[in-house]
Amino acid sequence: MTRKEFLNAALGSTVLASIGGGEASALGAQQGPSSSSSSASAAPPKAFPAGTTKAVVDFISKASFDRMPPRAVDEAKRCLIDGFGVVLAGATVRGSAIVREYIKAAGAQNGSTILGPEKIAATPARAALANGASGHAMDYDDTQLSTTPDRVFGLLTHPTVPVLSAALAVGERLNVSGRTFLEAFLIGFEVECKVAEAIKPDHYVRGFHSTGTIGTFGAAAGAAKLLKLKAAQLPHALGIAASMSSGIRVNFGSMTKPLHAGRAAENGVTAAELASRGFTAGDEPLDGEWGFFQVLGGGADVPRIVPVLGAPFSIVEPGVSVKPYPCGSLGHPTMDAMLKLVTDHDVKPDQIAKVRVRAGSNILNPLRYKTAKTELEAKFCLPFMMSAIALQRRAGIREFTDEFVASAPVQAMMTKVDTVFDQQIEARGFDKMRSIVEVDLMDGRKLSQASDERYRGGPEKPFTREELHDKFSDCASLVLSSDRIKRALDAIESVDRLSSVRELVAALS
Repeated sequence: MTRKEFLNAALGSTVLASIGGGEASALGAQQGPSSSSSSASAAPPKAFPAGTTKAVVDFISKASFDRMPPRAVDEAKRCLIDGFGVVLAGATVRGSAIVREYIKAAGAQNGSTILGPEKIAATPARAALANGASGHAMDYDDTQLSTTPDRVFGLLTHPTVPVLSAALAVGERLNVSGRTFLEAFLIGFEVECKVAEAIKPDHYVRGFHSTGTIGTFGAAAGAAKLLKLKAAQLPHALGIAASMSSGIRVNFGSMTKPLHAGRAAENGVTAAELASRGFTAGDEPLDGEWGFFQVLGGGADVPRIVPVLGAPFSIVEPGVSVKPYPCGSLGHPTMDAMLKLVTDHDVKPDQIAKVRVRAGSNILNPLRYKTAKTELEAKFCLPFMMSAIALQRRAGIREFTDEFVASAPVQAMMTKVDTVFDQQIEARGFDKMRSIVEVDLMDGRKLSQASDERYRGGPEKPFTREELHDKFSDCASLVLSSDRIKRALDAIESVDRLSSVRELVAALS
């Protein structure tokens, strides 16, 4: 077959007027009018993101603990308490054990600690993978908040775990101080959140999981700071991270969703370590027609990142949401609404005839399972969330188990729960998690409870110090004794005063 015959077969014979002058037009756009007329009607050139790589590089290079606001440091410690707690709890689930088995089969090495029920050490990248996967395994880790209604809540990341896992692994190997570790954590956290804020919402809507894709940049930034990458090396670390960035939402409800956080941490460490050795990438990996923002998101709102990195820190404003339940955060206000309804009216399970959850697409689409067969599916299943609250008046790490999900009472209750798309809720935007729970009782009464936009765990209703410690203790109790739990909490809260981050690792492992 000649080249002309091949192109005719591939593109359609009518497209190629000739193999000569018409070939370029056939392989690009359709033939248009003459050049003189087309120039008059041509659309203006498309503007692509610019200046974002430089802004991120400058921030990583110049940011220092001494210039970080005290409130950012305080909030970072709260995020670490929550983050380390969910890593320890998540290390006990089957998916995390499989990741550890994979790492051990490859040959465990001394260097960085994998937290959990057994003592394992590995390379920093592999330790970051294991701890990151454990941290997201129960879907109990914190959530970045939206600043405007056009930013879909789910678009933003679970910011702590990828950066925590990367910074801990690299910091332990380098034996940095607790203060240096905390500095790297705050820098990575900020880069991750601002990249997530800037990218067009199409990134998430098209099916990317932002914790996997964008968490990679946070992990790379934190690791790069610890490795003291030069300004010329930082764009290459970001470029390597951009090509390793991955994670798609089809894997929600499976072991692969938490793997996204683990791979984000691992890839960030790998990117920084390669760049530190002279490995190269594009000089402007976030910008232009072929940069990360344009390719994976269709563009970026540059003002959301270039002038505002660290001004303010996202960990302070708008802050983060700490999860009261170990499941998809989009269901938490609805679960609280159901809890309020059944407790205020003392509704018993056998009194319930029907439950309806009214919400917009931002909640109904991600929480897509109509019924759950496993605890992983249950984390994205509104009927299970409502059923657990109706049956137990709680939904914690002991309800999100395969055994409880598969139990006859739960399976029967889930058949009574319907989800309803509500156009009025949809029209109010996606910056808040809005819903209405309606319960029909056997005696004919109809009860209704709207979710509270000031949801529990968010900045307007934050966990108290006692509540945060209780969550950590509940999670850590699956691995640590009560006296070790206290030691671990003391180490986290005094991390900036530790001479070595290895003291923190020792308290947690």
